[in-house]
Amino acid sequence: MRQSLRFRPALWLAVCLWAGTPGFREALPGYRFEFPRDHFNHPEFRTEWWYYTGNLQAAGGHRYGFELVFFREARRRGPSPNASSWRADDLYLAHLALTDIDAAGFRYFQRLNRAGPGLAGASFEEGRVWNGNWEARWDKASAAQTLSALVSGLRFQLRLSPRTPPVINGENGVSQKAEGPGKASYYVSFPLLAVQGVLNGAPVSGTAWMDHEWFTHQLQDDQQGWDWFSIQLANAPAGGGPCELMLLQLRRTNGTLDPFSAGTYIAPDGRATHLKHQDFHLEPIQFWTSPRTHTRYPVAWRIAIPSLGLALDCRAALPDQELVSENAAAPTYWEGAVTYSGSSSGVGYLEMTGYGKPMRL
Repeated sequence: MRQSLRFRPALWLAVCLWAGTPGFREALPGYRFEFPRDHFNHPEFRTEWWYYTGNLQAAGGHRYGFELVFFREARRRGPSPNASSWRADDLYLAHLALTDIDAAGFRYFQRLNRAGPGLAGASFEEGRVWNGNWEARWDKASAAQTLSALVSGLRFQLRLSPRTPPVINGENGVSQKAEGPGKASYYVSFPLLAVQGVLNGAPVSGTAWMDHEWFTHQLQDDQQGWDWFSIQLANAPAGGGPCELMLLQLRRTNGTLDPFSAGTYIAPDGRATHLKHQDFHLEPIQFWTSPRTHTRYPVAWRIAIPSLGLALDCRAALPDQELVSENAAAPTYWEGAVTYSGSSSGVGYLEMTGYGKPMRL
């Protein structure tokens, strides 16, 4: 079962075709992170997103995966002759998806707004990020986040409590994505969030992962897209309890892997270790072809991280977890719940972009 919600393609086309405006900051080494302030908006950067994914179970064991993402894309900065609250200084896109793993169902929805009179935004003062009635509300003291969303046939309220401090991915405070100053993002994760809440009236619990990135430039023209893995394992290779990993593999248009691919290992005590591209190996072992876009995605992978003693198989909980854009200029991508087995076991999410056409940011 699959369902999508239409949104206004003209506004999204404006986002995709916008060529950029001077005056935005770049992600450079030396940034001084300040929490909780940096969990919220950074209007001096062109692009920003707040990314929530997780795996849930109902009381009877029924399994679900969810995705809730808020994007901000700057349109202009500086003085404007248009004083209206409806002017589009920023556009806000949101994606919502639910994978019903045990019923083999996948539903996704898309929403686009300008800030207008409170339609969408991100506010440190209000302690929330929102798009219509989809919202992430923060407890600034504890960094717990409450997600709520309501759309046709789907409603949930989930409280996410961090089990580790926020992790800053990359080196020297930046997650470098390509050659050159500023071809990078500031990238903060909560890699293990305990979830308690209600989904369509039924209690659910599980784990989630939250990513927050802000940047002005990232990918180059010779970069096709990426494969991103969040990995939540029951046991670390050396014992001591749960551990988490983020792996980001960047693919070039000529079919080779980009040396700016990287990752992060989070030990049971919360310490983060940066992984370079040569520290891990990703091998696709099973593929699925979309009946709608005819795009071929690898939905099972073999993962090796020799320095950690990890050898894992990653498998999609459901092959069909593709979010299809209804506009030719907007991205279509695969993102969904996965399971891990091998030297340890666990759950997570996998995102794959650029398999149909190059991903551009």
